[in-house]
Amino acid sequence: MAEEMLLTKEGYEKIVAEHEELVTVRRKEVAERIKEAISYGDISENSEYDSAKNEQADLEERINKLENMLRKAKIIDESTMPNDRVGIGLKCRVKEVESGETMEFAIVGSTEADPFEGKISNESLVGAALLGKKANEIAEVQVPDGVVSYQVLEIYK
Repeated sequence: MAEEMLLTKEGYEKIVAEHEELVTVRRKEVAERIKEAISYGDISENSEYDSAKNEQADLEERINKLENMLRKAKIIDESTMPNDRVGIGLKCRVKEVESGETMEFAIVGSTEADPFEGKISNESLVGAALLGKKANEIAEVQVPDGVVSYQVLEIYK
């Protein structure tokens, strides 16, 4: 495998569901739009046809991207992972040492990272610093303003 793509089981299932939707539903919809646009006659100056063809190209590009992700996927099964150290597929509750603010993070592969949902990449500064830490250990993250320290409070699935 050239380049593994780390995914949680949930992330993998989302990609499979999106792929299935695009292949079984959206492809048919776009094909119908193209067919309808062709029925209008001359396609050389047919904006509906151009629009549908562009949508088809975007759709096929997304399908190919998803298929590539599925080929490269390495599924992290968090249910079999020990939760004594922060790892990909696990969640952790941390406290910023200076402010005392607590946060919860799920450590995921870069593909499914979504900071607004508390899912941070194992490749991000914070994610990389937390990896391998045990409860009560401090992770220091170098940021443009200096160093931010996070104390790991809890690790769970």
